[in-house]
Amino acid sequence: MFPIPIFTNLDRSKLRAAFPAVEALFRTFAETHPVPGVAYGIVVDGELVFAGGAGVQNVSSQIPVTADSVFRIASMTKSFTAMALMKLRDEGKFNLDDAAEKHVPELASLPYPTKDSAKITVRQLLTMSAGFPQDDPWADRQLETSEDDLSSWMLSGITFSNPPAVKYEYSNFGYGILGRIVTNVAGVSYQQYVNDNILKPLGMTSTTFDVNAVDPQRLAMGYRRQDGEWVEEPPLPDGAFASIGGLFTTITDFAKYMNYLLAAFPPRDETESGPVRRSSLREMMQAQRQRIVASSRATPDVPAWFQSDGYGYGLACGVDSLLGYSVSHGGGLPGYGTFYRLLPDCNVGIVALGNITYSSISLRVQDAFALLHQTGGLTARTVPASEAVLAVQKGVTELYDTWSDEGIKAISTDSFFQDMALERRRKQVQDLRASYGKVLSSTAFEAENNLRGRWWLTCEGGRIEAYITMSPNVPPRMQTLQLIAAKPLDAGLADFVRQLVAFIGGWNAEQARDVFATTLDRAVLQRQFEAVRMQYGKLQSGDVLEGDGTTQARVRLTGERGNVDMKVTVDKETGRVSEVTFTRPRETMFVP
Repeated sequence: MFPIPIFTNLDRSKLRAAFPAVEALFRTFAETHPVPGVAYGIVVDGELVFAGGAGVQNVSSQIPVTADSVFRIASMTKSFTAMALMKLRDEGKFNLDDAAEKHVPELASLPYPTKDSAKITVRQLLTMSAGFPQDDPWADRQLETSEDDLSSWMLSGITFSNPPAVKYEYSNFGYGILGRIVTNVAGVSYQQYVNDNILKPLGMTSTTFDVNAVDPQRLAMGYRRQDGEWVEEPPLPDGAFASIGGLFTTITDFAKYMNYLLAAFPPRDETESGPVRRSSLREMMQAQRQRIVASSRATPDVPAWFQSDGYGYGLACGVDSLLGYSVSHGGGLPGYGTFYRLLPDCNVGIVALGNITYSSISLRVQDAFALLHQTGGLTARTVPASEAVLAVQKGVTELYDTWSDEGIKAISTDSFFQDMALERRRKQVQDLRASYGKVLSSTAFEAENNLRGRWWLTCEGGRIEAYITMSPNVPPRMQTLQLIAAKPLDAGLADFVRQLVAFIGGWNAEQARDVFATTLDRAVLQRQFEAVRMQYGKLQSGDVLEGDGTTQARVRLTGERGNVDMKVTVDKETGRVSEVTFTRPRETMFVP
């Protein structure tokens, strides 16, 4: 049976400890940004667990914002457009790699920027890689455009900022064309298709494209700030560009949508439910076109934040150094600024809606996630060990204590012995057994996925990390085995490690002359140690991960702003440190 990621030692009550701070965060935002009103919500494990509002829906009536206030969500609509297309794709109505002109005849005569440009595909429109220019100011005012006008624009030609399929560039026009594809393929208007096939099945009864269908007592009027006064931005009417940003919704309704997206994870055997296949939802939430790689540091004394993301289908998808894998999208139109982010591995999402033009509300969602993260309750699912890797773990542990040529052959691929001959592997394990003694205990297997992971053997003379990967054939067998051994530090090496950690806290030039070999450039070392201090803050030595304990070791240093591994080598003849390097821990993706 394929192992399904699960939550272990889950304590969601920890997250609730952050809710008062999240409420204060959005209240302060509403008071100081300024913005007339903000609504917000947090979903956890399929439920809207926390929601509220700050400020007012309408400056004139002073009706307070609640979780049931109706906001326009602007470009957050784009994932609904993508979901409609995925449903039609799954029904066999078209293919994502179809030329767009197959379903929108007005594009058949489109002039392309170069003679070697390929025809624009539906997939390129979905992933913002059709080559059209970013068009937010222009497109924001086109929501009410007619179907005839959209046809006329396409027949007149579209300007290109890049040839198709070369670069990411955010294009509302492209999503307007996707709305037309939904209409043409489905045989009903885009709005009707989304309403009947997505909104109704999800029970989103307060979500609509038609502002006239919204109770005026619940509508959050849009505003802009001008000369110190609030100026109304009346909602733009619904039209042919509805697919770029036309939806109105509430926190209560949108929570259902977020939970539906999150429920696509993890892949599993459970019966499908909802309007679209889970695999198609996961496809939407994978980066299909690289967008940015960025890092920033709010101040020099705090950890750097790293982000790498791309665009999926109507969603931004990527990883960052605080939250890991996340899926998000914002929305901005005259009068509204909105944003939501999902953490599929944690089954948590946050949404915030504001009624002022192009607000910076996305930053507050990021801050809210930071508050949840600080509680320690924002944990991700882990992969349980499969039967195949557990069998190999048992076999390797037994072979360490009692070697058998036939035993290693029984659990390994033929190629395993081409990388290290049987005789050398036998000698490696037997030498370790002689040096480290018998196994006293073994940790649980830490799986990276179905076919790869590690565990640790605590032996009489030290600790050994075992790391395996399995083959793709059936049944899977061990194709690689790494054994990383670590002896406890003797008094001399332990003293060097202590002094090196002290150097990170503050360089001592006089002491450095007695510690480092003359072959090392102490000025370079000083800069390296100071850089480590700036990145990680105060550090202290932790586990010994590798080395003979006498002349060399790799030691985990734990710091205020993350962990770093320090490798130390001592020259036997001079008795001084001949090498010291710092590397990120193997299991981490980012450094501070």
